[in-house]
Amino acid sequence: MPRAALLMGLLGPALASGASDGCTQGLLTGLGWRIEVADIAAPLVHGGPVCERADLAQAQAAGDLRVQLPARWNEAERSGFLHGLFDDPATVCAYAFVLGQATRRATSRLEANDGFRFSALQLGWIGFGARGAQAQGWEGVRSFGRGYQPAAGNSAALQAFYSGRVRAECGVGRQVAQLATQRELYGDAAFDAEFAPGELSIGTFLTLHDTDSILLGRHAGRFLADGKARLTAQRGRQAFVGAPGFIEHVFDRQYLDDINNQAENFVVVDVGEAAARALREHGGFAHYDAVNRRIWALATQLPGPGPRRFERLLVERDPIARREVPDDKRALLAELDALLDDPFYREFLIYVHPRGIRPIGYHVARLLDRNPRTPFAIELGLHNLHTTLYRRWIDARLRQCAAGAPASLTNSQAEQR
Repeated sequence: MPRAALLMGLLGPALASGASDGCTQGLLTGLGWRIEVADIAAPLVHGGPVCERADLAQAQAAGDLRVQLPARWNEAERSGFLHGLFDDPATVCAYAFVLGQATRRATSRLEANDGFRFSALQLGWIGFGARGAQAQGWEGVRSFGRGYQPAAGNSAALQAFYSGRVRAECGVGRQVAQLATQRELYGDAAFDAEFAPGELSIGTFLTLHDTDSILLGRHAGRFLADGKARLTAQRGRQAFVGAPGFIEHVFDRQYLDDINNQAENFVVVDVGEAAARALREHGGFAHYDAVNRRIWALATQLPGPGPRRFERLLVERDPIARREVPDDKRALLAELDALLDDPFYREFLIYVHPRGIRPIGYHVARLLDRNPRTPFAIELGLHNLHTTLYRRWIDARLRQCAAGAPASLTNSQAEQR
């Protein structure tokens, strides 16, 4: 496929030329739109608050994603209007359901691979073991293991993180989770065909900026910058899913005791209804940065040794550990429990390598153990999930349909592996 065609989605809002109305309507229908023709003078569209729904079934049951077209319209009028629906925020949120399924498949498979580990002691930034990177489908593009790209097939390279033996820190784990989500979204054949090797580069974040990376490099396109999730919280729970982020120390590095846990990079896997409501009401992460600081201030007043003391006390709520809390500190413990019972801490699920998929409250408690002299703050990273990558996926689906493949989504795509 010519590279110019491959990159059409990066060049602007125009969709793939030559896609038939049937392909467009089939893809929209597959995403959940119910398209009807009626004796009306102008089109009627009810997208609805799709990103606030738990899934597509709930959205459709609530009457979302409905459009009526005038019966008197000709083919050109219908075509132009249906193409425009890809710009509707409700369509982007319907795509977010598919993206969320892909994210959960990818992160579950990464979590299940015991061979994908974290180590501060390895040769290079990413360690592919004694057999080397080539044996697991990657080739180095930067010295000291700071950058790699697929060597012989994109899906084969990502498979190394599903079933091979690789060592990397959590920043690479986040990158791999993001790329694996695209693999699950496209399916192996399309994933191999649609992306050039350089677009799937992994390594240090600085390295990615000098590559064709679709995450942070030259082919990333248009980013959403919403560090404190103020805009994302207003859109709804599905707007978070798949997004990258990080939990980072607030005080200077001199207050760090464990340099390997100075931050945790994550991908959002799921957001519960109550957590989404809390984020909307509080305007995003800034409120929870303040809560994190209160949690940290209370925790510093609780005595006791142990490398997993706060995990046991606050996450596992181990009765033995809790009995050891002095009577005069039990009010502090009760306040900590109440703060961490906020649905944000319990229902905002993230994937962090190598900890797997856990609520964000687990990580807040874990970091109290690792770096007790600083609070931590939460940020969303730059991402293009609903801009460039969304357009590329739409464009690819329409091209596949124009070439003879069905445009509608099927269960077989979601269950292909």
